[in-house]
Amino acid sequence: MKKKPAAEKKTRVLRKGRAAEIFSVFAKHKFYVNGFTPEEMKSTLEDLGPTYVKIGQIMSSRTDLLPEAYCRELAGLRARVAPLDPAVARSVIERETGKPIGELFREFRDEPLGSASIAQAHYAVTRDGTPVVVKVQRPLVAETMREDFVLLKKIAAVVNVTRDTDGLSDLVDLKSVIQQLEKVTSEELDFRIEAENARLFRDACIEDPAVMSCPKVVDSLSTEKILTMTYVDGFSVGDGERIEKEGYDRVAVGKVILDNYLHQILDCGIFHGDPHPGNILFSDGVPYWIDFGMIGRVSEQYLGTFQDIVFALLEKDAEELTNAALTIGIAPKNLNKARLVEDVEIFVEKYTSVKDLARLDVSAAITDLIEIMNVHHVSMPGEYTMLLRSLVTIEGTMETLCPELDLFGFLAKKMLKRAREGLNLKESILSAVETLASSGRKAVRLPAMAFGILRNLSKGKLKINLELNGNDDFVRDLNALVKNSLLVVIAAVLFSGSVRLSAAGIQPQINGIPLVALLGFVAAAALTIYAFLRMTKLK
Repeated sequence: MKKKPAAEKKTRVLRKGRAAEIFSVFAKHKFYVNGFTPEEMKSTLEDLGPTYVKIGQIMSSRTDLLPEAYCRELAGLRARVAPLDPAVARSVIERETGKPIGELFREFRDEPLGSASIAQAHYAVTRDGTPVVVKVQRPLVAETMREDFVLLKKIAAVVNVTRDTDGLSDLVDLKSVIQQLEKVTSEELDFRIEAENARLFRDACIEDPAVMSCPKVVDSLSTEKILTMTYVDGFSVGDGERIEKEGYDRVAVGKVILDNYLHQILDCGIFHGDPHPGNILFSDGVPYWIDFGMIGRVSEQYLGTFQDIVFALLEKDAEELTNAALTIGIAPKNLNKARLVEDVEIFVEKYTSVKDLARLDVSAAITDLIEIMNVHHVSMPGEYTMLLRSLVTIEGTMETLCPELDLFGFLAKKMLKRAREGLNLKESILSAVETLASSGRKAVRLPAMAFGILRNLSKGKLKINLELNGNDDFVRDLNALVKNSLLVVIAAVLFSGSVRLSAAGIQPQINGIPLVALLGFVAAAALTIYAFLRMTKLK
């Protein structure tokens, strides 16, 4: 019988020791009594050490995985870690690049710019004179976390997280939570993913670097365990007083940041997942995005649903808001939809009763909406949850920098513009012609927006009741968009009906086309042209 290698034996001994250590911490917090409360989970992660604090920080933004109360508590986690020994940091860089520090940099500062649970950052200057920041991963942190996740999945089988819903205890599947976190954490431990995120973000989201920018990745000095990016000599945008001392208007700076952030979501489909003040630096009049460990992606479908939610809130339509949320959420089989709509109606009334929607607390509204969905066990996808959490964070950043800025107003106007541009009448008409020509009697496939308008019309809900003091232009444009959309629907129906009549052989005819059908074509064309002219005036 072969003996197992010494390295494997050592690993097994270390794993047993680590397992005993983790179990002792869990036992200290008496997890076996009633499961973990939010406070107990936070203190347990703090006792387990920096890598678990990092896991908790990631968990704090995942309301799709954990109840809101747990996420709120975990958001307060702060890692207490000692800086790496300078010699260790240098050795990691040399091992990853295969070259001595002296060949890589003109200057390398041992004192770190910052130190966290997974990595720490150092200032350096490359051989060509470019100031950079080198992010160095702590030795063995990846290996340790991989081993810990193996153990955590075993422990999760006997550990419960509970949430209270209307006085009833509801268990959370902690094993599934850990599996999801393992995937997210493994991505954060591979700096090549963050480097690719940074490249993608710069290429897609930065339109004019003189207005809003972000650092560049130095590819030759970036690997799985080190990430090198150009250095930004700036300070947090949270320091509004310093911005003003340097001669800049903090409101103007806030508008630039908010405009770019909404451009990321609505135009690019990728966005900064953690836009807190520390991740936006201000340098020589230009805000810079930094730290691309959390980059969110949002599909066109989710964007459309998000737009529906915003418009439903504007229209004070609880049923439509509920339907929009259920479009992307996963509802339980025993969902009491009537009760859910009632709760959403209370939510809508609460947040639309303010006289000026510019004062709408977006952060509180999003948090409450997520909580309503959690109470009814409607599971929202992680992609969508990250988007909502990111919006909460950016509102907090704006509150710090320039509280007078109206996030909801910015968002609503951007979405109106997007909806208007998305209704491409020319393409819709051409598509209808092609469909009718190829399928004869098949009905024209109307845009989803047209069906929504007809549905609202049948319900008597076409009228939009808005209380937007100071936003008259927005209200006028939104009303015009609805009216123009209805004209397009009528034109499409006339066109479709005329095609059907053309095949019916009705008399009298002109050049083989029934007169009534010809009149329908003329009316459809007139309505289309009229709608085009009205849409043009809106732009």
